Amino acid sequence: MDDELTMLDDAFTRFLEREIAPDYESWVEAGSVSWEAWKATGAGGFLCPAMPEDYGAAGGSFAHESVIIRRLGLAGFDHFGIALHSAIVAPYIAHYGSGEQKERWLPGLVSGDLIGAIAMTEPGAGSDLQAVQTTAVRDGNHYVINGSKTFITNGQLANLIIVVAKTDPKAGAKGVSLFVVETDKVEGFRRGRNLDKLGFKGNDTSELFFDSVRVPADALLGSEEGQGFYQLMEQLPQERLLVAVQAMAAVERALALTLDYVKERKAFGKRVLDFQNTQFKLAELKTEATIGQVFVNDCIAKLVAGKLDSVTASMAKYWCTDLQMKVMDECLQFFGGYGYMSEYPISRLFADARVQRIYAGTNEIMKVLIARSL
Repeated sequence: MDDELTMLDDAFTRFLEREIAPDYESWVEAGSVSWEAWKATGAGGFLCPAMPEDYGAAGGSFAHESVIIRRLGLAGFDHFGIALHSAIVAPYIAHYGSGEQKERWLPGLVSGDLIGAIAMTEPGAGSDLQAVQTTAVRDGNHYVINGSKTFITNGQLANLIIVVAKTDPKAGAKGVSLFVVETDKVEGFRRGRNLDKLGFKGNDTSELFFDSVRVPADALLGSEEGQGFYQLMEQLPQERLLVAVQAMAAVERALALTLDYVKERKAFGKRVLDFQNTQFKLAELKTEATIGQVFVNDCIAKLVAGKLDSVTASMAKYWCTDLQMKVMDECLQFFGGYGYMSEYPISRLFADARVQRIYAGTNEIMKVLIARSL
């Protein structure tokens, strides 16, 4: 955290208090953060901070993204899906888009006029991206996309969606391509219901349907067909590190809330903190949280330097999210019955933590990837 990153953290903290906090709970209840919040965040300069200045962004790095993601978690506003928008969707366009594609889409992502999503998962294909069934067939100067996606973050609001599709169903990984679909400009695109989830209630997550959706040929991301799987594999380390950053922010917040509670709550005539079991448990969790944060900080530095490999990112993703679930379970226990009540933040933190071990590749897949390197 140098001076620039500290200034960003301070500015974003003030922005959250002023623009997000007053209406956040109503958005969580409604199942989606408002368009106005997205626009305000873009106007404040907090969307896509790592994108180049040529497109209206700050020209920062993943370190700047991490500051914003971490602050969202510490403030308890992590149902706001800007992390995926800024640190996953925009980089695909920045890395693989043509000059014309970048000019067309990046300024809107920076301003909040465009809300990004990436449609990978299907009803029959999750971590195994080679198994996707959605197809994109060339038809003159267009591609025709058919298929369905599910569990798509930002799915109810997104109007710019990167779609993973098969351009050659017989070619395995080499038959996968990515397409950028501007939903307001096509026919045949439908959104399903806003899915009712265990956690992250305020982050709209949807089914998406593509029924003969015609997109122009220049919606293909990359210079030719068949590059999609390589593009996905190249960007997944950043996505997995992003999940680890979110995990450690949630851990930090949970420990802070729990410490406040056990210092005030009394049982059998003394503070809960004064019991040796409480002290030992919290000492263990604080130590593990510190280890995790140091590891994540090192991964961020490696990513910024272009040296973060897939195996290390997989380690960070699986270990930090496993730790997150452990911390939430242990901390909730200190709250007793109150921890099970939705009005207590630890309850929401517990529910939100569970999906972290599933998306961006399950933790079992992470272990497979690590094992292959041994």
